[in-house]
Amino acid sequence: MSIHVPVMRERVFTLLAPAISAPDAILVDATLGLGGHAEFALTEYPQLRLVGLDRDTDALEKSRERLAPFGDRVTFVHAVYDELPEVLAGLGLSAVQGLLFDLGVSSMQLDERDRGFSYSQDAPLDMRMDQSRGITAADVVNTYSAGQLADILREYGDEKFAMRIARRIVAAREDVPFTNSTRLVDLVREAIPAATRRTGGNPAKRTFQALRIEVNGELDALRAAIPAAIEALAVNGRLVVMSYQSLEDRFVKQVFVDQTTAKVPHGMPVIPADHQPKLRLLTRGAETPSEQELEENPRSASVRVRAIERVAA
Repeated sequence: MSIHVPVMRERVFTLLAPAISAPDAILVDATLGLGGHAEFALTEYPQLRLVGLDRDTDALEKSRERLAPFGDRVTFVHAVYDELPEVLAGLGLSAVQGLLFDLGVSSMQLDERDRGFSYSQDAPLDMRMDQSRGITAADVVNTYSAGQLADILREYGDEKFAMRIARRIVAAREDVPFTNSTRLVDLVREAIPAATRRTGGNPAKRTFQALRIEVNGELDALRAAIPAAIEALAVNGRLVVMSYQSLEDRFVKQVFVDQTTAKVPHGMPVIPADHQPKLRLLTRGAETPSEQELEENPRSASVRVRAIERVAA
């Protein structure tokens, strides 16, 4: 198995360290993936216990192999991160010291052609992170109305030509349903004006992002998961979220700002103790990778890191 260094590893664990250094600390890696962040945490913090969630059964199997040396310090759970309350309840955990979300598609999913996440190589239109259940990208492309498709492309992909692309998809599938990625990539390229095609990289990028988010219900899961994660934090516990696209980051920012702002009338000179926020921001805005990391790992370019700490029960 190819071992990669996870994105912004040092900064992520600088943020988490004060919480997960505590005796008997528990870290929930809500997006375990190939176990890169988890391996580093378990190595650096010998007393740490880790709960690793992932919806992708292939990723779980690979992380089991990678993390086998840590034995029973690791608990693996096949689950989506919005199932966090049920997972913690099932493990008898009322609160945890650290939570980490590394959102988006993993390197493994991008690199495995048959998963269909990449628009740069031909593959079946699948895009499911959990291949044991749910609709595929082909199901979406072949059954959604033009209006539904346009809404998805516009909302999840920020696609300016959403309706043009959607109408072309509906017309093309009447002859032959879509099964593979190359045909969809070609259609998107042809639907977008030539002047626009010459800038901004592959024009299919936004469409593929939108389809992936729809297939996996990523934003709906995130909207449930982040408040649940905040609720699960012990006092002095910390939550770190790594986002790779603006919709995710915008939502995380809104929740973090709301949770760290006192709910009192504007201009109140003194905020009563019982109205002080129970969480505080650890990052000023969203943090981004260093120039060195960008050179070593171009896939880190879009990451945005935000973190908060619970300061009161």
